Amino acid sequence: MLNKSIKFLIENKLVAVLLLALFVAWGVVNAPFEWNTGSLPRNPVAVDAIPDIGENQQIVFTKWDGRSPQDIEDQITYPLTTSLLGIPGVKTIRSSSMFGFSSIYIIFEEDIEFYWSRSRILEKLNSLPAGLLPSGVNPALGPDATGLGQIYWYTLEGRDENGNVTGGWDLQELRSIQDFYVKYALSSASGVSEVASIGGYVLEYQVDVNPELMKQYKIGLSEVVKAVKQSNQDVGAQTLEINQAEYLIRGLGYVKSISDLENAVVTSEDFTSIRLKDIAKVSHGPATRRGLLDKEGAEVVGGVVVARYGANPMAVINNVKEKISELSSGLPSKTLSDGRTSQLTIVPFYDRTELIQETLGTLDEALTLEILITIFVIIIMVFNLRASVLISGLLPVAVLMVFISMKLFNVDANIVALSGIAIAIGTMVDVGVILSENVLRHIDENDENLPMNTVVYNATAEVSGAILTAVMTTIISFIPVFTMIGAEGKLFRPLAFTKTSALTASLIVALFLIPPFAAYLFKKRNIKTSFSYMLNGAMIILGVLSIIFGYPLGLILIAFGVVGFLSLKEKITSKRANTINIFVSAFAIIFLLAEYWRPLGVDRSILWNLIFVGLICFGLLGVFTLFRSYYVRILNWALRNKLLFLSLPTVIIIFGVMIMRNTGKEFMPSLNEGSFLLMPTSMPHAGVEENKRVLQQLDMAVASIPEIETVVGKSGRTESALDPAPLSMYENVIQYKSEYILNEKRARQRFKVDNDGLFILKDGSLVVNPNSEINEGVDYDISKTKDPFSVRHSQLIPDDDGEYFRNWRPEIESPDDIWKEIVKATKLPGVTSAPKLQPIETRLVMLQTGMRAPMGIKVKGQDLNEIEAFGVQLEDILKQADGVKDEAVFADRIVGKPYLLLDIDRERLARYGISIEQVQQVIQVSVGGMVLTQTVEGRERYGIRVRYPRELRANPSDLKDIYVPVEKGNPIPLSELVTIRYEQGPQIIKSEDTFLVGYVLFDKLDGYAEVDVVENAQALIQEKIDSGELIVPKGINYLFTGTYENQLRAEKTLSVVVPLALAIIFLILYFQFRSVGTSLMVFTGIAVAFAGGFLMIWFYGQDWFLNFSFFGENLRDLFQMHTINLSVAVWVGFIALFGIATDDGVVMATYLTQTFDKNKPKDRKGIRASVVEAGEKRIRPCLMTTATTILALLPVLTSTGRGSDIMIPMAIPSFGGMLIALVTLFVVPVLFSWKHEFQLKRATK
Repeated sequence: MLNKSIKFLIENKLVAVLLLALFVAWGVVNAPFEWNTGSLPRNPVAVDAIPDIGENQQIVFTKWDGRSPQDIEDQITYPLTTSLLGIPGVKTIRSSSMFGFSSIYIIFEEDIEFYWSRSRILEKLNSLPAGLLPSGVNPALGPDATGLGQIYWYTLEGRDENGNVTGGWDLQELRSIQDFYVKYALSSASGVSEVASIGGYVLEYQVDVNPELMKQYKIGLSEVVKAVKQSNQDVGAQTLEINQAEYLIRGLGYVKSISDLENAVVTSEDFTSIRLKDIAKVSHGPATRRGLLDKEGAEVVGGVVVARYGANPMAVINNVKEKISELSSGLPSKTLSDGRTSQLTIVPFYDRTELIQETLGTLDEALTLEILITIFVIIIMVFNLRASVLISGLLPVAVLMVFISMKLFNVDANIVALSGIAIAIGTMVDVGVILSENVLRHIDENDENLPMNTVVYNATAEVSGAILTAVMTTIISFIPVFTMIGAEGKLFRPLAFTKTSALTASLIVALFLIPPFAAYLFKKRNIKTSFSYMLNGAMIILGVLSIIFGYPLGLILIAFGVVGFLSLKEKITSKRANTINIFVSAFAIIFLLAEYWRPLGVDRSILWNLIFVGLICFGLLGVFTLFRSYYVRILNWALRNKLLFLSLPTVIIIFGVMIMRNTGKEFMPSLNEGSFLLMPTSMPHAGVEENKRVLQQLDMAVASIPEIETVVGKSGRTESALDPAPLSMYENVIQYKSEYILNEKRARQRFKVDNDGLFILKDGSLVVNPNSEINEGVDYDISKTKDPFSVRHSQLIPDDDGEYFRNWRPEIESPDDIWKEIVKATKLPGVTSAPKLQPIETRLVMLQTGMRAPMGIKVKGQDLNEIEAFGVQLEDILKQADGVKDEAVFADRIVGKPYLLLDIDRERLARYGISIEQVQQVIQVSVGGMVLTQTVEGRERYGIRVRYPRELRANPSDLKDIYVPVEKGNPIPLSELVTIRYEQGPQIIKSEDTFLVGYVLFDKLDGYAEVDVVENAQALIQEKIDSGELIVPKGINYLFTGTYENQLRAEKTLSVVVPLALAIIFLILYFQFRSVGTSLMVFTGIAVAFAGGFLMIWFYGQDWFLNFSFFGENLRDLFQMHTINLSVAVWVGFIALFGIATDDGVVMATYLTQTFDKNKPKDRKGIRASVVEAGEKRIRPCLMTTATTILALLPVLTSTGRGSDIMIPMAIPSFGGMLIALVTLFVVPVLFSWKHEFQLKRATK
């Protein structure tokens, strides 16, 4: 069937052309990159920066205004948790009880469908038994989103026509516009789950009653409450027909102004009414708030857009931006006192678009460079321009086919998923190389002058089995990755899918599209001389025009044209013309690589980068060519000295195993998001104003750092169930400047400098950038210079011949240095330290563990005081553990919030005939105030709150004088009925599956592996327990949590997945060769490559390795060499390596078997001669596979863009493994020879 399909397409080339056109067009339509497709429609794959590895969870959110965390826990959180535990598929339930609300996180098993779980929760909430919750309390299901859905944060700011901040808007105005206009407009964007507001003041009508006047008029609070409620309502009175016209009847009674409330009648006697204004002061005022937003020291109003679960984040952000552009013209403006117009503007301060685009840009660049390098390797090693075009065309077509499969199977594009394509390049090319090389060999050996179609078909049919086996080995070896669960499964199942799709696509292209195109390209044609002249002339003209329009590659076209003319004039032979064209093409690719790769950095000239790239590419290929030249000689020596030779791979394997056992472990390398999240906390007793002051200090301190672009701080929570943060928790989103000023396309931009090296601004002033070299002794007027770190892109003059403008100070070399500056600047009294966090990373950690750090200890128990005390003890011990960052260790201070308890004396109540409810209602209304009803003012809604004036409830002594009405007699002061006492209580109560929980957070020092640090801490704590220094109270238990848990689960999974992958590979090899011995020989390639990968990991961690400068660039810095820990990313790299490592062995063993079947050697000499013959025949395609894999991974290893943190650890095993795997080109023949020599020896006995 396979061969029939190949033959059909070779004979019907139009079908192959149509298939190619279909794949290309469909792939371009589905491509996740921002390509201009012209008339083609766009239906891109869903795009995000990283996969959502958070738990499969839902949130039940319940508000109960004014209630303490203890009341919330006892009366809402605990009863709800016990009821929800019975829902099918629930894994665990985490909850938080805070002032005024309860958040319950229901975490389901991974196989439970998201919306099915929501329906089960709603079903349970609707069937709760009566009386389970307090009256008036209604639990609600949170938005259909995860914490990772927070994709777009913004503020509302007044700005002039030039975009400068003007102010002129008060916080209440801004909050009303946000709540009733902007919020609803953005919520209508497709894919948005909710828009939550934060900051500013929510307007409300405040009725401050005068207790003395109420006492004088004998009016109780209950009467005031009743009067307010009854004064704010509309009614409908059906219809009335007048003169055959129908009129709708409305009775208007909603409160529209303060005067409407003031004139509300409280009571009436003898035709005299007591109105609200007679006993109270009515005014507009701010509602109680539990969230603040600050931008660089100024309080602001803003919001956060949350994407719906399963929505395409990139598409949602674009939809939101479209909505913003639509509603911007309708936002209000005002004229300020200085005559300027202040236009309200939506200003984003966190937009995930940038991270997504930069991440995809990194992958786009890596794939482009890999394809270019692959073309270069093929051109040089195949030495046939047509074959090179054929093989090189396989890659982009296969990549486009991957995008089609991703769209069909709803696999999102992100840094991890698309890395599957990047690490599959070597194997993808391998199939094309083997096929094309065999086709060329058959064409050379076509002595019978068979038709080209027949020659190509015979060549394809001969190797189709080997190609299928080689690719299937790699594809099936990745099947165990699909079995991964939890966070690691969500990370790497998409990668396994894309890699499998890429290899399947390359197999389809190689077997079904390359043969028909090969039959067309390799067919000899007699082209008319006149047409050849015209073609070469056209190339020269096009080349000249390209140079005129600024495209240096026009020289290549000119060179092709000139060579063509010389060949036509018979000045050079056609063979020499082909050689010249190949070297011209190779130079063109080297030039493109130097231009777009820029390994030495953009600050170095194109010439130095060209020389460097040329040396690396030609140098490595030179080594491979040398290797090929000496291959037969070395193989003969190895065949004569088998034991001595085999001791080399044995030693390599032993070293690899030793290195593996001593390598540090972590779950995943951190992705550089281009922003930080500073999350310290203040003291639990701090109030709103104190938290506001500290937040502003933090923001101003961070904003003073020159490398910081913007900083926006949040204290408390947004109006969203996704954000259950206490007021004492700060979240400062810090956007730092890119290292160099970028243009609109996020590429580095050059700017104009004068002859002395000073940057020239548009206003004529100068800038001395401390990173740039300026002429010695240059004389300039300091008064005309500007601070280099306050200069913006718009002030500089773009100039392609200018210099790059570096935004960072010379001593700042990496984002880590910026974080150190932030830590120094934010050491404020009363503020805890914070681990290094990033927005997405933090959301994922909080979703998975419930804490705000990647590492921590979960302390469970039944008593909050005991949990806190034990946590503080653990805090002291952790600071002594090796590898733990002292300043980042912090135990939750759970019981530290001041409480004023009003303890009611029931005997006194009985004396006055007052019920508990009456006293509690007076306390609730007079002290906290109660929102009784809402006004309806068009689209806007504002609460009406009744309470005592602040001056009559400012301290405990004032509370004693609150009057409680008595049915028969004068009101009595509260002090007669209650005892007021002070007590410390919880600010937040956390629980897990009904058990109370506290956390001890910590972080690791740089250079330490995550697992090693946790194991050190575990050992130290156990040592303290064994020695009696630490006693674990009864009912208390502790557990290390965070990404460490993910690592343990991943390690457990990998302990099954990796051996399973190896077993499957072995089975495939056995089915191919039907020999255990031959299969084991090929399998040795995996063992050697495995050891090679670990050797490369070890070299990366050695300070001396490549620690020298080349063209002024330190090679360790160029390849970003540092200690690499064993993570899931590294193991996935190894699984990918296993498939690649077997390819060469499969090809070599296949030809060894074929050669032995053909030659049937009878003695040792014949055996060795057959081994050498087979090895010599297949060394070129094997070397090409290795060279392509190694060289193609160089751009990934030197990549510095977003996402490179994850790609590099995946690439290192393949790079190191394939370098060492060259040994297997000798191991398999030597073992094959040894086996046959042993059989011969046994047969002759």
